[in-house]
Amino acid sequence: MNTLLTYSSKTGNTKRVADAIYEVLPEGTVYTAIDEDIDLEKFDNVVVGFWVDKGLPNSEAKDFIEKIEGKNVAIFGTLGAYPDSDHARECMQKTRDILEGKNKLIGEFICQGAVDPKLIEIFKTFPKGHPHYLDEARKKRHKDASTHPDESDFENARLVFKEIFSELEEERS
Repeated sequence: MNTLLTYSSKTGNTKRVADAIYEVLPEGTVYTAIDEDIDLEKFDNVVVGFWVDKGLPNSEAKDFIEKIEGKNVAIFGTLGAYPDSDHARECMQKTRDILEGKNKLIGEFICQGAVDPKLIEIFKTFPKGHPHYLDEARKKRHKDASTHPDESDFENARLVFKEIFSELEEERS
């Protein structure tokens, strides 16, 4: 079975998670940044990584995900929010919804990633009451996110994807 691992990364967070996942994927996995010219017909399994933007995969990744049909698909993402937050769960659900009915979702992973400093500067301009106002809770979350993804996140991603592909191999045999 041919496997593609592709990702979109703005600040390097998602690429670093992709690097860790690649270590445990089947030999011969094609590993590349998301590109409009990827021929999906060559692959049985597609692993897609993205950074969360406005509650969805970033636009480049979302456009790519919308093109996938008839594949085993695993997804992973990075975001500034806590990975166990309602926001993270909603982001993953919205991504599953894009894939639903056209593919078999075989697994997923999400972890925190440092927020783009340029975005934090924009948040500083928002008035109190704005959904992205930089209050103390948001400042703490951004500080916590600044150390992620870390080795624990990479190890968790490796474990999740090793299990996903072990189960896939068992189903094949």
